[in-house]
Formats: sequence, C-alpha cells, structure tokens
Amino acid sequence: MNKAESSTETAAPSVAIHVEQYDDCQDVESSKLLNLQEPAATINTSAPMRKVKSFSDTQKIRDVAAASGAASARSLRPYEQVIPYPEGSENGTNQYGAPSVRSLASIGMGCTDGRKMVIRRVPTSPTELFHLVRPPTPPDEDSASHESDCEEEEEDAAVHLKPRRPFWANKIQFVLACVGYSVGLGNVWRFPYLCYKSGGGAFLIPYFIILLVCGVPMLFMELAIGQYTAHGPIGALSQICPLFKGAGLASVVISFLMSTYYAVIIAWAIYYFFTSFKTEVPWASCSNRWNTDMCWVPNHNYTKPNGSQTPTEQFFEKKVLSMSAGIEFPGGMRWELAACLVCAWVLVYFALWKSIKSSAKVRYITTTLPFLLILVFLGRSLTLDGADRGLRFFFKPEWELLKQSRPWVNAASQIFNSIGIAFGSMIMFASYNRFDNNFLHDTVAVTLVNAITSLIVGIFTFATIGNIAFEQNTPVKDVIADSPGLLFVVYPQAIAKMPASQLWAVLFFFMFLCLGLNSQFAIVEVVVTSIQDGFPDMIRRKLVYHELLVLLVCAVSLVFGLPHIIHSGIYIFQLMDYYAASLSITYLAFFEVVAIAWFYGVGRLSRNIKQMTGRRPSIYFRFCWLIATPALLIALWVASLVDYTPPSYRQYQYPAWAQAIGWIIASLSLLCIPVYAVIVVFRAPGENLLEKLRYSIRPSSICDCGVNGCDICCSESETPEDKTVIT
Repeated sequence: MNKAESSTETAAPSVAIHVEQYDDCQDVESSKLLNLQEPAATINTSAPMRKVKSFSDTQKIRDVAAASGAASARSLRPYEQVIPYPEGSENGTNQYGAPSVRSLASIGMGCTDGRKMVIRRVPTSPTELFHLVRPPTPPDEDSASHESDCEEEEEDAAVHLKPRRPFWANKIQFVLACVGYSVGLGNVWRFPYLCYKSGGGAFLIPYFIILLVCGVPMLFMELAIGQYTAHGPIGALSQICPLFKGAGLASVVISFLMSTYYAVIIAWAIYYFFTSFKTEVPWASCSNRWNTDMCWVPNHNYTKPNGSQTPTEQFFEKKVLSMSAGIEFPGGMRWELAACLVCAWVLVYFALWKSIKSSAKVRYITTTLPFLLILVFLGRSLTLDGADRGLRFFFKPEWELLKQSRPWVNAASQIFNSIGIAFGSMIMFASYNRFDNNFLHDTVAVTLVNAITSLIVGIFTFATIGNIAFEQNTPVKDVIADSPGLLFVVYPQAIAKMPASQLWAVLFFFMFLCLGLNSQFAIVEVVVTSIQDGFPDMIRRKLVYHELLVLLVCAVSLVFGLPHIIHSGIYIFQLMDYYAASLSITYLAFFEVVAIAWFYGVGRLSRNIKQMTGRRPSIYFRFCWLIATPALLIALWVASLVDYTPPSYRQYQYPAWAQAIGWIIASLSLLCIPVYAVIVVFRAPGENLLEKLRYSIRPSSICDCGVNGCDICCSESETPEDKTVIT
C-alpha cells in the first residue's frame, strides 16, 4: 500500500477490496456488469474499502421481472478477505482511475467454497466475462458435494470461517433421510399404540383427514423454507418472521426432549435383540424366575383369568423394566438397560459425527432393509388364526368415537410425529438441498410412503392382536391395556409361536433397531444443526471440530435419558411422551403456520417456491396454508385443552406433583414462542410499540420481490458507505 500511495498519476493507488461471496447465486444481466468500463461508474477510489460480489454456481433466472437484475442468493455466507488491486494502470485501473473490468472480474475466479479466493485466469474480453457470470454448461450438481476443490488453502485462513453447510450428495440421500424418519418409531411403535388406544377404525378417519389438510401442506411448506433459507428451524423462522423465532426454538426443545426418551426405546430393542440369541426365547413360558403365580400361557380352550398376565407381559414389566409400584417409588438403576442405552448413543454418535456425510451412508441400510422385513412379517401375520378379528377392529370404525376429541388429537399427534412436522426435522433436512431441487416430488413421495407403511404396519399389528384375542377368548379391545410397551408385548407373543422363533425374533428386533435409529438420527441432527447455525463463532472457538459438538449433544442427551431406566422409569417415560410430544405439538404447529402463511405471506412464499421449482404452488396448498390448516389446528388445540385428562399408566393414576412436573416439561416449549416474541419486540428499533412490531414481523434478509439477499432490498444494517454504487 505504501508503494501505491507514492506512485505517479499514471499508476492509480492500490485499493483494498472487501469481497463478499454468495453461493448458488442467480445471474445478473450482463449489461450491468459490462457497464463497469463506462466512466459513469461511481466507484470512489479514495475510500479504503469496497464491496464487490463474486458469483459462483450460477443458475438461470426464472423470473427476471421479480429479480430486477438483482444478484440473489439462497444463503448469505460472507467472509472477510482483503485483496489488493494489481498496481499499474495497465492491469489494475482504466483511464479514469477506476478499477478495470479485468481486475474486478478476477476477484470472482478460483475456489467456490467461500474460504479463499485463488485467481487462476483473468478474462480479456467481454465474451469471457459473460461466460464467467453465465457458465454455458453447469456442472452436475448431484455428483458434487459442498467440498472445496482448492487443496492449497492456508490453515490460518480457515480458522476464521463459519462452518460450511454441506449438500446431499444426491437426491436419493435426501429422500431416504425423510422416509427413514417418517417410517421409523412413528409408524412401527407410535401408530399401533395410538390406534389401539383410540378405538381402531375410529382413528383412521381423522388420521387421513388431518394428513390431507395439515400433513401434506405443512410438509411442503417446511421443505420450502428449509431449502430456501438453507438454515435449521431457528435460523429459517428468524429470517421468515423474527417475531416467531421462538417457534423454531420450541421445535428444537421438543426434539431434544424426544431424543432423551426415544433412545430408551432403542435400548429396549437392543436388549430384546441380544436376548433373542438364547436357545429358547425367555418370554415363551412361565417357568422363569421373574414369573409370578399370575402368569398364564394363552390357550384357545380357556378364557384369560382376571388379573392374569401373559409371559410376554411379565417379561417386559418384571424382567426388562423391573417396574416399581409408581413414579413415587424410583428404585435403583437398571444397569443392563443402562448398558443398552450407552450402546444406542454410541451407534447414534458414529452415524452423525460427520454430519450428513456419514448419516446418509448409514441410511442406505437402516431405511431399505426394514421394508423387506415388514413385508415378511405382514405375510406371516395374515396366516395366523383369528387375524380377521383384529383386521375388523382396525378397519371398522365405531362412529360414536368420532364425536370425542381423543381420536382427532391422537391422529394429529401421530401425523406430526411420524412425518416430522413442527419438530424441525424436515426443515433441517431441506436446508442441505440445492436451491433448484423440486421438493414437490419429495413431499408426495414421503407422505405416500408414510401412509402406506402405517397401513401395512397396522395390518400386521392388529392381525397379531386378533390372534392373541382368539387364543385368550377375549374381545380385541380387551387383549392388553394400552401402554407404550404395546409393541414389546404383542410381537414377542406372536414370534414365540413361530417355527425357528429365535431367528424371527432376531430379524424383528434388528428391523425395529434400524427404524428407531432412523428416527433418532433426524431428532439429534435437528439439535446439532440448530446449535451450529445459532452459535457458529462459539462452536469454532470452543469445540473447533464438528465431531466434538455431536459428542457433547449425545452425552448430554444420555444423561437426561438415565431417569427413564430406573425402576420407575416407565412412568417417567409415559409422562414425557404425553406432555412433551403430544400435548404441545398442535400449539407449535399453529404458530408455525401463522408465522409463515400470515405474517411472511402466502404470496411471498409462492414466489420463493417459483424461484426454486419454476412453478407456483397450487390453490390447494395456498388455501390450506391460509385458512384450512390454521383453523383445524386451533380447533384441535382447544379440544385437547377442553377434554384434558391426566395421563395414566394402565390403572395407575399419576399424583398431582407428577402432573405439575409434566406441565413444566410442556411449558419448556409452550413458553418459547410468547417469551421470545416479547424479547424480539423489546429489542427492535422504533419509537413506539407499533414501529417495533412492524420491524419484528419484517423478514430479515428476504425482500418483497421474493429474492433472498436481493441488492435492491438489502439489509438495513448495511450502510450506503459499505456498498459499491453502479449506475
């Protein structure tokens, strides 16, 4: 810089350039770039810093009128890098003393990962410059990952960078991630449990109504904002509508709470998996040391005695859980389950420690293999005696039950849990997509696979329950008390009567382990991604490596999961599942729809979707977002409060203090939305409350033209002195 300052008039002073790189940018009209050669360019060379945008991974503008020549980007990833202009008027400046086209264009050459600009070639003609901005043949996006091609990066430069967000290597990985989450514990464990609890066929009618009115539109909406903003639930909602950033935070809180007790279900599956390798499955008879006098082996010629339990029930409650009399009798730790819980978290950690690079590869096995085993068990269950009795209970509704709110609330809970709506999982998955991915196809594929798999699982579950009812000479609805352990009682009883029961038990619980891990991967990834998006600087300074962040999240979740494996753990499990995942989810989903459809606007969202897919959403989606979905959600939320009944485990009723703890658990997510809204309004600039509210509902980095990061509507925090004015 000293040499430049002392040069003569023929050599313009060297000017420091502040470069901002925008990944996945759209094209700018070439005439606006070529006009840099004209003397009308108002670039002040006396200022110490300039902002110049380098463009990489360009895409075609689908709506030039909406973009207005703006360089839009899916996600802003600025970094600070100072590059001096070449000295001398021949290479660095033109005849007017301003930087020449060659020196400006050379800034955009080289590495595209946002770390370091490496100048490889300088365009010498307008044609070469045009090809720089609009490459004639874009690279194959499916085969490219978001990794740097520049191996010569310096270590010290990388220390000060925000962690880069990778892309899915291909579309199959994204679809498998979504399907793996939806076809997981939500289908195989929760669906049969809630369906049986809600009266069988009376559950299916509200299930499919809510799926069409809420499930499909909200999944499409979440994939849209996740892909457009390239952020997890907190970052995405803070950009869409800062006032409702608390809705994103609430979804992360619920995901964290769910991760603590979903891992317990995986621990149960691991326990059963290893137990299945014994020469005889221990739940087949009443001759074990944990069995009591009330143990009864089902026999079709005899009716089940009152108060008796089958060997599978006693194995689960007295051997696996070692249940106490109630939540007020905690007892000691179940160390066998503790070892299984640690094993479960080790599997989760090594599947997630490399983010989607490692979890996507694991899902090739954990998502595809269970489908084969589900079809095998479906064929086996349909051949059992009494299967028709269970299928009639599953498909024939009791119309009187539809007048109650319980089937509707349970159906909504099942839709949200299985598809991942309002839990942040789908927003997080979509944030790793490329900007032009057509997620309408993904929405249809995920919802269809989820609904069909739920029906298949329901068929072979209730066919098995019908067989048990046939053997016990009891009605289907009285076969077993509804409880979270329904799956671990029904299936082992059917497996025990199969030839080669050990082999079938190993296959079934391996399938269940894969499905549980798929759900757990998505839930934990939401927490990790949100922490990484919210505190990038702290993560970079304190933890340095992504692997350490994943290890910390897994370790904390493991500690919070330990209370579920003490002797009273099943009561704590039921309490958590009732208040954390069922009671508050419709409340959270309502405010998410309101924030996006009402405050951000269906019109803006439709323009964003047209940018990414080339087509506006249909009137079906827009009607649901604006009217049908919010109306149904608020009705379900009010109904759940009006008909609120305290949780129970079979005949056990929770004491008042346990219910108070449950409401405290629910409030951890319920209060996130109003509390954070007050904080946002309080911190917003403005002289009065109305101005603060207007600022709080304004999208932070997305313009009215529908372009993310548009130059015309750039952030108000950027002063005019910080921008390069080109006329």
